[in-house]
Amino acid sequence: MSVPNSARTRPARRITLGGLPAGVLVALAAGVLTGCGIAPTGVIDAGEPAHGLKAPGKPAPDVQLYFLGPTGLRPASRPATAPVGPEEAINLLLKGPNDAERQRGLTNVLPVLPGRVTAEAEDGKVTVHVPMNAKRLDTPSMSQLVCTAANASVPGARSPSEVLVTLVGSNVRVGPMVCGGTNAFPFIQPSPSSALPD
Repeated sequence: MSVPNSARTRPARRITLGGLPAGVLVALAAGVLTGCGIAPTGVIDAGEPAHGLKAPGKPAPDVQLYFLGPTGLRPASRPATAPVGPEEAINLLLKGPNDAERQRGLTNVLPVLPGRVTAEAEDGKVTVHVPMNAKRLDTPSMSQLVCTAANASVPGARSPSEVLVTLVGSNVRVGPMVCGGTNAFPFIQPSPSSALPD
């Protein structure tokens, strides 16, 4: 009696590619996937994670802190859960750059202040109270404070370059100043235009 072809057992075949056994192929694939030249890194602290949903048509809230970098004043953007006012932004600035910002070469040149910094914001203007003679701050320190305050949430819907910032400390006022992106500059009141004859 003959056994049907379907009932015969066949020897198992080895899967090969170009004559290479499957085990060698797996080892080669693992080597290709792990040898891509990227060194392993640890977790990089880039601030608090973003929360909530972005409203359509509105930018996600963030806070711009200004630190000194290798080529001058540089912004560092951090996510926020709500708009951040000038005083809160300056307090974050005073804590210095986080690990990710330090890896970018950003540093804080503000001196250690002997007390608390406060800020008041009104229609397109910010007054920053520092616990020292405001004129003793050097240009990079003033620029960090002015640009951080001007880029915070200030009433009046002005662009950061139009926000007027005044530093006050030890009964000395410096300003108003504006943030020019790379430095703080004294605000120069535009002269009234002369009336044109009819």
